[in-house]
Amino acid sequence: MPTFDTLLHPLPATEQLPAPPPRFNFPFHYRPHALALLAAADLQRHLSDGERNWEHDFGLTSSDMGGCGKMFGVLVVRDREGDLYYLAAYSGKLADSNDLPGFVPPVFDLLDSEGFYKRGEAEINRVSDAIAVLETCPAYAEAKREYAAAVDTAANSLQQERRNIKRAKENRRSLREAAVSQTSEAQAALEFTLSQESIRLSYGLKDLKRAVEHQVELKKKKLDEYTHELVTLRDRRSEMSASLQRRIFERYTFLNADLELRDLASIFAQTVFLTPPAGAGECAAPKLLQFAYLHGLEPVTMAEFWWGQSPASEIRKHGHFYPACRGKCEPILTHMLQGLDVDPNPLLENPAVGKKLSILYEDDLLLVVNKPSEFLSVPGKHIEDSVWLRIKKMYPMATGPLIVHRLDMSTSGLMLVTKTKEAHKLLQRQFFRRTVKKRYAALLAGEVAGDRGTIDLPLRGDLTDRPRQIVCADHGKNARSEWEVIERREGRTLVHMWPVTGRTHQLRVHAAHPGGLNCPIVGDDLYGQADDRLHLHAEAIQFVHPTTKETLSFEVTERFT
Repeated sequence: MPTFDTLLHPLPATEQLPAPPPRFNFPFHYRPHALALLAAADLQRHLSDGERNWEHDFGLTSSDMGGCGKMFGVLVVRDREGDLYYLAAYSGKLADSNDLPGFVPPVFDLLDSEGFYKRGEAEINRVSDAIAVLETCPAYAEAKREYAAAVDTAANSLQQERRNIKRAKENRRSLREAAVSQTSEAQAALEFTLSQESIRLSYGLKDLKRAVEHQVELKKKKLDEYTHELVTLRDRRSEMSASLQRRIFERYTFLNADLELRDLASIFAQTVFLTPPAGAGECAAPKLLQFAYLHGLEPVTMAEFWWGQSPASEIRKHGHFYPACRGKCEPILTHMLQGLDVDPNPLLENPAVGKKLSILYEDDLLLVVNKPSEFLSVPGKHIEDSVWLRIKKMYPMATGPLIVHRLDMSTSGLMLVTKTKEAHKLLQRQFFRRTVKKRYAALLAGEVAGDRGTIDLPLRGDLTDRPRQIVCADHGKNARSEWEVIERREGRTLVHMWPVTGRTHQLRVHAAHPGGLNCPIVGDDLYGQADDRLHLHAEAIQFVHPTTKETLSFEVTERFT
């Protein structure tokens, strides 16, 4: 790419550069700093030029030469003279390369043709080729066929012989019955003859069984010559792969700001994964920090954005900024950020401080409350303040789980709370039977095509990036939402949404995914872009009172405050 062949890039010329932030941004929950936005805009201009040079369009045009998009990252750094520059990186490979001009190199180059990985990969491939040759060998196929035929023949022969013995036994019984009127001498002679026949048939069955089993054993021994070789080759390939993987983990070593090194194996040993997941260390953020530490550059601020077409399952919007992933990057970055002055984790701060929980309805059994946004429904891992805790303090004698259903922390609106176990049980039954009617209002970032419809997109948790949800036809749970446009204004769309099912983040994913409304909810920092708040509000609920059987309806349309 022209003018993009160095690794230390100048920030775009402006009348005055924004002042650097006092601390490095927390990478898992942040809004890009003005310096990072300048760097990202400059990189995006180069990306637009580079698409033609790489014959890679990130799936942005109908030709779709390059397929899906890619995550990119920028890191603003300060050199030893105090001047600001930025570094650029991409996750994984791009245009079949992990070391393109203008981008920092990988932490460990798996594609180095002279490196141990490529040599080890070639050796494993040779073993795989040998396995493939053996598996398709005509002699092996013939040995399997002959063994299967011998087993079938043995089974059929023994079955036929047992039928013959059974018929002979029935015939002997008939002969004995017919000989009742004969003399005792004649009966004794007949019995001797029949006994001899029974003994002969019994020994004959045993001889036949030995004979057919011998034939089966001969065919099995021939087949075992091939299967034993296959097992040996497969075990060898497995051992080679494990050994190569261990060497890779050892070579993937990461610095932190104190220049302390740790490898992938030790970093992930204390996580739920135990071993590094596929692709760990290949994301943009670790590459950027590693290069900065190696070259004495001080990290100032960082941001990552998606460029190109969204993948089929995840929600990634072209040009949108996203936090670092939890599964692959959090263990690595937790180490790499040590020694660096980093913004505190906002997820550890109680967002409900100073917010009030208003009660719309109350009787002896239940309450209807209006939950503010950024307010937990139940206590979290680090924050206890929640609807549950506040109701428990207000009604210390209340029994039961209290919370009948939940809203995401960032979603505002109506929730049902019970004071007794029996009321909780009866109301939850209504939720299970889907007789409770709920309506949400959502302000979407974009203009929705159409006026109403139904979205069916199965959802499951992203195992490597919780709490994010992904669309998965194979393993996802059924998720259905109905929607209707209320208003379109200034490039945004206000919609009503009715969740038929109640999956985690269902409305947020259904709004943002290309297979849904393809417009993320304003303020959705997981599936769209951060804003002053998530513009999703549970504004209406209808249910049957557990004892009076009266249908109760509540509505709060003071949205997004």
